[in-house]
Amino acid sequence: MHPLDDSPRGLERPRKRVPFAVVPDENSADETPTGPPATAPADLPGADLPGVEELLDAAVGSLGGSERPGQLAMARSVTRALAEGEHLAVQAGTGTGKSLAYLVPAVRHAVAEREAVVVSTATIALQRQLVDRDLPRLREALDGLLPRDISFAILKGRRNYLCRHKAAAGFPDDEPDQLFDAREVGVTGRMVQRIQEWADETETGDRDELVPGVNEQAWRQFSVSAKECLGAQRCPSGAECFTELARQRAGESDIVVTNHALLAIDAMEEFAVLPEHGAVVVDEAHELVDRVTSIVTDELSEAGVALAVRRIARLVDQPLADRLQEAGEDLKALLAAAPAGRVDELPEVLGATLALVRDAARVCVTALGPRGADKDDPDSAAARKIAFTALDEVHDTAVRMLEAFGHADEVDRADVVWLEAGTDRRPPTLKVAPLTVGGMLRDTLFGDRTVVLTSATLALGGTFDGLARQWGLPDGHWTGLDVGSPFDHARSGILYTARHLPQPGRDGLPQAYLDEIAELVEAAGGRTLGLFSSMRAARAAADALGDRLGVPLLCQGDDSTSLLVKEFAEDEETCLFGTLSLWQGVDVPGPSLRLVIIDRIPFPRPDDPLTSARQRHVAAKGGNGFMAVAATHAALLLAQGAGRLLRSQTDKGVIAVLDPRFSTARYASFLRDSLPPYWTTADPDVARAALKRLRDS
Repeated sequence: MHPLDDSPRGLERPRKRVPFAVVPDENSADETPTGPPATAPADLPGADLPGVEELLDAAVGSLGGSERPGQLAMARSVTRALAEGEHLAVQAGTGTGKSLAYLVPAVRHAVAEREAVVVSTATIALQRQLVDRDLPRLREALDGLLPRDISFAILKGRRNYLCRHKAAAGFPDDEPDQLFDAREVGVTGRMVQRIQEWADETETGDRDELVPGVNEQAWRQFSVSAKECLGAQRCPSGAECFTELARQRAGESDIVVTNHALLAIDAMEEFAVLPEHGAVVVDEAHELVDRVTSIVTDELSEAGVALAVRRIARLVDQPLADRLQEAGEDLKALLAAAPAGRVDELPEVLGATLALVRDAARVCVTALGPRGADKDDPDSAAARKIAFTALDEVHDTAVRMLEAFGHADEVDRADVVWLEAGTDRRPPTLKVAPLTVGGMLRDTLFGDRTVVLTSATLALGGTFDGLARQWGLPDGHWTGLDVGSPFDHARSGILYTARHLPQPGRDGLPQAYLDEIAELVEAAGGRTLGLFSSMRAARAAADALGDRLGVPLLCQGDDSTSLLVKEFAEDEETCLFGTLSLWQGVDVPGPSLRLVIIDRIPFPRPDDPLTSARQRHVAAKGGNGFMAVAATHAALLLAQGAGRLLRSQTDKGVIAVLDPRFSTARYASFLRDSLPPYWTTADPDVARAALKRLRDS
């Protein structure tokens, strides 16, 4: 029987999914969740505290919720992992209530051990949800059950906080020399004035509390990086530094909420950024590798060299500054003439130019004199500190790029170098990134602390192994657990693959795809989220179908994404087409979303320098580069995109994948097994009929 129909039909049977742990679905009445005992044994820390089951029950009850087997199983497993010091990866589908499932054990562990637990997220939205909603409610719910009230704080990178010393003109202006539109300068000037007024009122200095927000150009004039900071002891404003105050609050808290970037910096740098902690919970863990990669990616361009030249003005002899400037100009000319893309072998001219930049920066560093001088002159110390920072970035990046080459065997490579083409606002830029971050995470993040990693999407192709390798989880020291989802995917959703369509090409959307989209949207009466592999495809579909569909059609880029999603949710017949941020950032429960269309399997671009280099590196080590990199990337996005459909227990609908390779290619089973167990069909009549019934119901 069709899951969205009361009449019999001959359909394909729903796929079966084998979980990693036998954790029953909420709809199973004759099984009980498996896992560690709810109450900690007497020899475990916190044996005198209420068990995790009692605490979770109080938390759920105070929110008016009901017991969820998957949530309880996850809470028990997190409790055991924290107690025994074993890493844990937990896939918890939408609706499981995973935030409480890790927060309750984390709070209990923090109270028992008298040390902070760090919770790291990928998005600002989840950070705010934790700090503004989940943790305050949890503190209230556990009042009287624990020996004291729980405490929590949010901690961000230094760039996110206003620097009082810089706001007081304690740092030289570091704005690069660029040609700006006069109107843009006026807008930025008004933002600068608003920041100055806000600086006299704010109690936190947190950029996110400045509403409406300001652009990066304005904010840079009031913030410093960790490397530019003078330090609380030397800075005239150190006693009232917003960053230091935030770190102080975090150091006194049970739960410290931060982001993946700061977590990576804390793990990899010699200096501590986060307070002392023995346990970390990584939520949105499917994004950890990309966020860490971005942190350890360096870039070099003429603009960066020119910034360093400006920062050393009046601090070194002019001939030395001129030497660095000339090296930067040589780099500019070379990059302007070179083709964009991956650089596998170091051309002689590029090697010589990088050496010129490196050597000129090193000479200037020497000319600046001993680091830490001018202790009695904060303004002079600030100017020297930012000069050192700029020179170090130029010098170290040039060195790293030169060292990325010269390996006889591909297996020995550590980094990949590529040239990113320039734009109207940005010059051509040479970049360098690691081929893998697993090794550094294994040695740092997973080295001396317990880590729980969780997301709705971790078991790709039915296994955690792919992401575990990317994270660098130590073999034999971690456990994977899939607690399922409270949603009955097979009865609530149809996964439809348009096998009859041609394979997607490189020349935009074929007419057959546009016709298929139109027929599906018409059957659904609008109510469609179109997820496209490129902005060009999304715009082409919106332009071609705007007049044809007869329902409101929004396209990403027409307005801010948040406003578009709001408009989409409020009008049931509206459709929204877009690309990457919509694959993961839309939460629209209810009748406004009945159809999710995915135009093609979201493989990375074949010419993407980093992913193509990573594929080659995996292959050189004897692995399957396509499956380990490209297919894993696609599976993650597909699972995230498909997850937009069911956001509440009453949601129903269809996920339509137009790319026939999703059913026919050799890797298709891996992709399908990365999704929840929806009812599957390749019959377009079945999909359209189901959508019409939903539309008319």
